[in-house]
Amino acid sequence: MRDYLRRTFEATEEINRQAILRACPPHPGATLLDLGCADGVVTMRVAQRVGASRVIGAELIEHLADAAEERGIEVLRADLGRPLALEDASVDVVHSNQVIEHLQATDLFMREIRRVLRPGGYAVLSTNNLSSLHNIVSLALGMQPTPCHVSDEVVGLGNPANFARGDVGAAGQMHLRIFTARALAELAGHHGLRVELARTAGFYPLPPRAARIATRVARPYGAFLVQRYVPSA
Repeated sequence: MRDYLRRTFEATEEINRQAILRACPPHPGATLLDLGCADGVVTMRVAQRVGASRVIGAELIEHLADAAEERGIEVLRADLGRPLALEDASVDVVHSNQVIEHLQATDLFMREIRRVLRPGGYAVLSTNNLSSLHNIVSLALGMQPTPCHVSDEVVGLGNPANFARGDVGAAGQMHLRIFTARALAELAGHHGLRVELARTAGFYPLPPRAARIATRVARPYGAFLVQRYVPSA
């Protein structure tokens, strides 16, 4: 069962990445900023989809930043808890996948996205959905929702069904804030970003085909949130 859950989670992550790509309209010649670009693999998928001519990635972990640079990404070795070393209105597209839940300074994060976006640009964010069905079921059974970490040292406390239970955490990898769709949209709106598109992706622990059907039938309860924002007028 543990192996099945792990495989299904990995498949769900790919469903989420595909949903992000569909949420990114082409913007030929754009400057793309990926906040938390990791090794740059997904960044380059987004860049290809967008048609970006300049690709910037913000990444703090050194070996991941090095890997991203090897892929041709202009890497800012940046702590996302601090303002970005970028000019106002200097970026056309912002992408960030499963980063905001690791941050304490979520207001700064959204404010910086709004600051660096050019008029006519957009941002696409994805994160865990607190109101997903598997989180609701966990709560109904008196268990901790799987993305809601209560320890800085070990994953899965409070939920014996968590496939990652017992894994040792690392600095910066634990989740600090988990959002409902409404909370994420309202945080963005508070900082001058208007929701243009909102959907969910994946339906853990269903396999991909069943998950795609489930998110059409019961969209609010999908595993991941995907939202696209544009600067408010």
